[in-house]
Amino acid sequence: MPDKAGSDLDVQTSLRGIAKTASHNKQHRFRDLYRLLNTEMLHLAWKGLEKSAAIADEDITVKEYGADLDANLERLVERLRQKRYRAKLIKRRYIPKENGKQRPLGIPALEDKIVQKGASIILAAIYEQDFLDCSYGYRLGRGAKDAVSDLVFQLQFGVFGYIVEADIKGYFDNIAHDRLLTMLERRINDRAFLRLITKWLKAGILEPEGYVKHPVTGTPQGGIVSPILSNLYLHIVLDEWFQEVVNPRLKGRAIMCRYADDWVCAFQYRDDARRFYNVLPKRLGRYELQVEPSKTKIVRFSRFHPSRKQGRTFTFLGFEFYWFKDRKGIPRAMRRTAPSKQRIALLQMKAWLKASRHLPKKQFYQALKRKLIGHYNYYYVRGNSRSVWAYYSEVIKYTKKWLNRRSQRKSYTWKKFKSVLEYTKIPKPRPSEKRRLHQCTLG
Repeated sequence: MPDKAGSDLDVQTSLRGIAKTASHNKQHRFRDLYRLLNTEMLHLAWKGLEKSAAIADEDITVKEYGADLDANLERLVERLRQKRYRAKLIKRRYIPKENGKQRPLGIPALEDKIVQKGASIILAAIYEQDFLDCSYGYRLGRGAKDAVSDLVFQLQFGVFGYIVEADIKGYFDNIAHDRLLTMLERRINDRAFLRLITKWLKAGILEPEGYVKHPVTGTPQGGIVSPILSNLYLHIVLDEWFQEVVNPRLKGRAIMCRYADDWVCAFQYRDDARRFYNVLPKRLGRYELQVEPSKTKIVRFSRFHPSRKQGRTFTFLGFEFYWFKDRKGIPRAMRRTAPSKQRIALLQMKAWLKASRHLPKKQFYQALKRKLIGHYNYYYVRGNSRSVWAYYSEVIKYTKKWLNRRSQRKSYTWKKFKSVLEYTKIPKPRPSEKRRLHQCTLG
């Protein structure tokens, strides 16, 4: 049966074979990938699907689809085999950004998510062998905290003195479809598989106002297959170019650290940083991308010029990087929550507290704990305890404020509220279990 372990093992064996071939032969072009989207693969995709995420379907729920999963996947595979599969409309939703603008998100239909998940598993087996160590986004076993930690290490013990901090204007909306497909063709020699990806790229987007937009560029954020496609695009546009073209022409050392479309480069010499800064817009322009001038700059960042008063800081993945002299007078590369991210996180939490104060108390405190732990798990790193404790203090203050407004009578004094926090086990800031174990091992 498709849901038996043996079938999963067959799929995993095929994926290992693809990965091995991709690793040993960088010029190999894969065929018959479309045929891998069989029942076993879609079962594997279903297992890896986030069941609580929103879907665009109005006629079926995830629970209803899963109740007759085998039959539903069999029918889906049959449509794929007979080339009758069609991508459904993507629902567009918008979430606020820190600059006051809105970030567009795409919500695919459930079966589109399943097939996209299967395709992304196949693509990952190929391209994980090609992606470079400087890339951290959307990769198994790598994340934003790894990128931040590795960058701190490189800055502390490297010879770098200049940072090029850059941003791409509307990256996910401006990926050129024809160039992306050309990049895919370097490794994929399967027209059916490429046509499938094209369907997702060209799928109509249903805007909140009710009209349908047919995109000519970009990958919809929220699509399961979008992360690896966008990662591949910048792998060729930036990563390979930096390693094969830029680095050999520099006088000193340089590194790149990239998480999806967020990235920084560190240079040993100012002239190298300036040359890269000047040529970057031309490189991006060749692939129909543009730098965001307000977020692209050169920063002097050196242990020999560590003063923060002169603006010698930069931000990356929600952290502000700066130099700090320890008790022995040794400059240390440090990180703290970027002020803009701290402000936004507090505004979002205040809005949630106000909107959720009428929830049942047990449900309210459980949700509050999850939100606090999520913040701690990302931002509680060495040297950033002050920012995390400041966040916790503000959250507790506003929690008391809005809980006291559940009714006209003031119900909590600080003494009573502190006892409630202890009873409900609202967590105080501390490193995650994984991080504390790592620190103990090092110690």
